[in-house]
Amino acid sequence: VAGKMSAQCPEPRPGGSQGQSPGPGRQCPPPAPPARWSLPRWRAYVAAAVLCYINLLNYMNWFIIAGVLLDVQTFFHISDSDAGLLQTVFIGCLLLSAPVFGYLGDRHSRKATMGFGILLWSGAGLAGSFIPRQYAWLFFLSRGTMGTGSGSYATIAPTVLGDLFVRDQRTCVLAAFYIFIPVGSGLGYVLGSAVTALTGSWRWALRIMPCLEAVALILLILLVPDPPRGAAETQGEGSAGGSRSSWFKDVRYLGRNWSFVWLTLGVTAMAFVAGALGFWAPKFLLEARVVHGLQPPCLQEPCSNPDSLIFGSLTIITGVIGVILGAEVARRYKKANPRAEPLICASSLLAAAPCLYLALVLAPTNLLVSYVFLALGELLLSCNWAVAADILLSVVVPRCRGTAEALQITVGHILGDAGSPYLMGLISSALRARRPDTYLQRFLSLQQSFLCCAFVVALGGGCFLLTALYLERDWARAWQPGTGTPDSKDVDSKDLERQALLSGTGASTEEP
Repeated sequence: VAGKMSAQCPEPRPGGSQGQSPGPGRQCPPPAPPARWSLPRWRAYVAAAVLCYINLLNYMNWFIIAGVLLDVQTFFHISDSDAGLLQTVFIGCLLLSAPVFGYLGDRHSRKATMGFGILLWSGAGLAGSFIPRQYAWLFFLSRGTMGTGSGSYATIAPTVLGDLFVRDQRTCVLAAFYIFIPVGSGLGYVLGSAVTALTGSWRWALRIMPCLEAVALILLILLVPDPPRGAAETQGEGSAGGSRSSWFKDVRYLGRNWSFVWLTLGVTAMAFVAGALGFWAPKFLLEARVVHGLQPPCLQEPCSNPDSLIFGSLTIITGVIGVILGAEVARRYKKANPRAEPLICASSLLAAAPCLYLALVLAPTNLLVSYVFLALGELLLSCNWAVAADILLSVVVPRCRGTAEALQITVGHILGDAGSPYLMGLISSALRARRPDTYLQRFLSLQQSFLCCAFVVALGGGCFLLTALYLERDWARAWQPGTGTPDSKDVDSKDLERQALLSGTGASTEEP
């Protein structure tokens, strides 16, 4: 190294100024280490609370349309397949923007990127509430723009939390963050349905959200820091490991990280089922009530749908309990089994499959029992959100986490909830076209289009089982020195024991 250094390397004088060249044969002193980045613990928790609040608003926007879907269909005169396309457009634009935001988040200000996304989705949502009925295509465009803005936050926010907290603290904070997926989804149904009932127009549900998002943007600017990549794991020194690698090298590294690959496919199966249920379940339950004679059919807006409120409340309750339960079981079980997290995810999905199947097939005969199995299925699905996020952060080096989140979002939405609402609507419309136009046949068509969800969620459980096979090897790779992760003096005794356990697994030290 000394032979390659410039002969003009200055050396400090006693007074602190730099002198002349040290001359041939002398080495330059090593550069001063960068100043440690630090943040008071209370500030980190305040930042986490703000990010959780914004995540709540983000997922309320995802599903607020589902709470007023019948009104939107009646207003714009669109079929089931076109209605499913609303969510497909939203998520399709999100997945197209996610890699761009992941690239920016790994290399530029994450705070500015999230702020831009909030401005974009709130402005598009407000504009969408003023579109007249003859311009339905503009409403689809506004939903796509909202999805683009949402992509910035969904991609970047978990990486900020990963750089503020570590180990058990990170598991707990991620659990709190991902609680707001079901809570926000449920509140989206509730807000949409309640505001429509109070005002007589579904449009006001979209006009309330920008006010809440303006508060979120101010809190983001004032209270959320932008920590160095890997700051929590390197005790404030930021990500180590040399120069910033290219995006293509990051993607190649992630493609060889089999824990990440199978984890992404498992999350994709969860997203497929969650997207289909979240969009169509309120209408499915409403038509079940009509079939049972508990409610008359809706022929003109506003459509009174108590199932939006019921399903929204059910989503909130099961989501909160499921996320907390999954995170706590994982935190305790992984002390005894290093593969605990993917095994918990696999078990919950394999148990959710029969629950969802029974909820669908029993709806025509016993609506109450159908609700019970639907609640159990949602509870088991919710157990995985925080645990899956923690797996990703543990098997991917810090400087690639933004790209990893973006790729997982992109794949998860392309193969998951971007297409599942449209696919369910398409199958339902195709089945209805061959049957008499009665409410019973409409209900049975939607019910039968849902049955594939039970099989998809079982496949997701298999993907998590495969994740468990590679978890320890990829965890060891992510913690190798020089990859932007803590060195030996930063690892606690439990981590040292785990590294000793992994020493015989033959893990490669190849860097991304």
